[in-house]
Amino acid sequence: MLDSLDRFVKLQIPDWHLTTAEILYHMPDNHALLQTFIWQKVDLAPSFPELSRFLAFWQREIEGPLHSVRVASAALTRPAELRYAGGEFRLH
Repeated sequence: MLDSLDRFVKLQIPDWHLTTAEILYHMPDNHALLQTFIWQKVDLAPSFPELSRFLAFWQREIEGPLHSVRVASAALTRPAELRYAGGEFRLH
């Protein structure tokens, strides 16, 4: 039953991932200094349209030029994990 449920969930949202981007950018008043900005949103992998829109907005509207962007992505749904307990604790 779990296998069929996992397949059902993957069919509904197959490529949606929690996406985190670490954006390093130059400070507007001193380009020698770098600042970090963390962006996180649910996005469609591997094209990442939300992140692409945000970076386009950044380059168009924000004065601090981008230095680098590091992206991490994790699937929202995974197959169920079942682990047996190594012991038993009784209360009362």
